[in-house]
Amino acid sequence: MPLNRSEYAAFTRGLVADQIVRPTQRFFKKEASSSVLLLAATAIALAWANSQTGETYHTFWHTEISVIFGDYHVSKTLVHWINDGLMALFFFTVGLEIKREILVGELASPKKALLPAIAALGGMLVPGAIYFAFNTGSEYISGWGIPMATDIAFALGAIALFGRKLPVGLRIFLAAFAIADDLGAVFIIALFYTKEIVWRYIIICLFLTLCLALANFFWIRWTLIYAFLGLAIWFFVLGSGVHPTVAGIVVSLFIPARGRYDTDHFLQNVNKLLEKFQCEEQSCGYSILLNQDHLHAVHALELACHDVETPLQRLLHTLHPWVAFLILPIFALSNTGVTLHGIQVSEAISHSVSMGIVFGLVIGKPVGVTLFSYLAVKFKAASLPENVRWSHILGASMLGGIGFTMSLFISDLSFTLPTIINYTKMAILAGSFLSALIGIGFLGVLTMIKSDRPE
Repeated sequence: MPLNRSEYAAFTRGLVADQIVRPTQRFFKKEASSSVLLLAATAIALAWANSQTGETYHTFWHTEISVIFGDYHVSKTLVHWINDGLMALFFFTVGLEIKREILVGELASPKKALLPAIAALGGMLVPGAIYFAFNTGSEYISGWGIPMATDIAFALGAIALFGRKLPVGLRIFLAAFAIADDLGAVFIIALFYTKEIVWRYIIICLFLTLCLALANFFWIRWTLIYAFLGLAIWFFVLGSGVHPTVAGIVVSLFIPARGRYDTDHFLQNVNKLLEKFQCEEQSCGYSILLNQDHLHAVHALELACHDVETPLQRLLHTLHPWVAFLILPIFALSNTGVTLHGIQVSEAISHSVSMGIVFGLVIGKPVGVTLFSYLAVKFKAASLPENVRWSHILGASMLGGIGFTMSLFISDLSFTLPTIINYTKMAILAGSFLSALIGIGFLGVLTMIKSDRPE
């Protein structure tokens, strides 16, 4: 029986919602739920590294893996392939989300973008300054970027514990400033953690980036083209001396954010295709096996959905589950195995590197984010989200001190001495845990106070 006009409208609205409206909701849900896997991977890594067979942890993750192609030869440990290769996909998905937010999300207008952007700036400068104060004049000054980052997965996972008890605008603010924070961390890695640059490879990367821009300009929507160019850019960035994860952000900025046609055209196509499903009886049953017209209509519907969906949305939808539920847990498993044997806890706690990281995350983050947010609102450069109070901003900024993924990443770029790397990882875990505990406790008290107030 053919669908009437209202049924057509309901069907197409649902189809558009599934393909276009919900990607952002899925993104943040995956980020929050992946924090459980990150916690589990961290616990396994710590237990493995400190067990009786703890040496197998380091032996396994430092296994040399070589790629040989003719005269070209590159050899790296497994953990370096993870940090340089798999994490490039993490930065790629972050870049896609940043681009989406800039085009149509919370960073789409200067008024919306300024508050989280300024908050992120404060959340980077103040922790960096605290670390610098603890380590100025020492050989450990290179770790100043470690306490600057915010882990999106853990921060959103922590705030998700409160369900709808907190304003929606607060979650958006936390997600937006964490994303801006990640973008800042990428620039820091590119500018300050690059030791030597091979300029001929940089020139090749610029040429390949121009090819990406031209493909976007000429409306090429074949994802394989962008995958090939992106892989080539990663390869040459790897040889250039710039950290290869930067390639992920660069490539993501040139992924097309428009489909082959707009939603109105899509709805017209769908309505015409649905009219082909005419059945003599009340039910079509399994006509798809018998009726070639129905089969062709289904294939045309599938193609129409593909053409209206943007390459940006399609890649984000495809890659994000792999990043959230596989790549990030593998990164945590391979990077958080701190060996406590032979380490004097008192010395580790009192070391200037540890103090700079812990105080930077636990105190620097909330002070920097809240102070810079206040100044932005005070001077009318931005405004607070709807129903969000300053106490909410302070609580969210405490959760911003959960550094974890990005902090661990930068710590491996900052130091080579195993003892100091262990100190940094212990400090990152301690600072992130304290930030989560204090932030959840503070926001929990706020929600209790609100619930106790008379209506």
